[in-house]
Amino acid sequence: MKSAITICLVPEARQGPFVLQTTAAEEGLAAACRTAAELGFDAVEIFPDSAEAFPVAILEKLLVEYGLGLAAVGTGAGWVKHKLHLCHADAGLRARAREFIGEIIDLAGRFGAPAIIGSMQGRWEGTVSEEAAVGELAAALHELGARAAGQGQVLLYEPLNRYETNLLNRQEQAATFLDSQGIQNVRLLCDLFHMNIEEADIAAALVAAGRRVGHVHWADSNRRAMGMGHTAVGPVIAALHRIGYEGFLSAEVFPLPTPLEAGRQTIASLRQHMRPV
Repeated sequence: MKSAITICLVPEARQGPFVLQTTAAEEGLAAACRTAAELGFDAVEIFPDSAEAFPVAILEKLLVEYGLGLAAVGTGAGWVKHKLHLCHADAGLRARAREFIGEIIDLAGRFGAPAIIGSMQGRWEGTVSEEAAVGELAAALHELGARAAGQGQVLLYEPLNRYETNLLNRQEQAATFLDSQGIQNVRLLCDLFHMNIEEADIAAALVAAGRRVGHVHWADSNRRAMGMGHTAVGPVIAALHRIGYEGFLSAEVFPLPTPLEAGRQTIASLRQHMRPV
């Protein structure tokens, strides 16, 4: 398994759970990448404003300079900044949401990385029924999963807790949905913070999801760095070994008490627990 740390380039998301927060300008992104490398991370996970605003040339140079990989690219700005999501009542806005995600899929593919669908999945409400919303989500995942396949990547779908969406909240529920809908090339982003809220047994949920696990957000129960809450880490690591997971454990956590301390605590927790079991 490999380590990653989040870098947010979206000013509107500065209150979110991102360890390193900067701008797309070369100086700021260089400082974030340098910090990630100095802390000992293998890769960075980037949350950009949009595909159009993504600093492709700058990041290509910095990843080489600091010996980092790109673990994944988030699409959350589509909701946070542009208020787009896949289940919107307005068909035009749904189409815009798909294209926003699709462009990030194409961008991430240039770096050999997957894109993430989290907050942009949306929710059912108002004139949009649960059945209609689930149908729109399935259609979008079919389309966008195929687009990711064209880039040689999977698409990551993140079940969120009940306070953030009323669609799919648990890993087994999401895996069953993907299987029942025949959705190809989509894997689950298993966020341990959300799982602490929704799962009766995090380790058992990971084992049940099995081959569908494509990425892990390494966050404690309070969305701080692992070790600053009450998550039982041993069983989680054992479950990941059991299913043969070899992907990223990525710190999507609050930068508390400071970004550097959050990063150091994350690396310490990974070094403590990422031993063969």
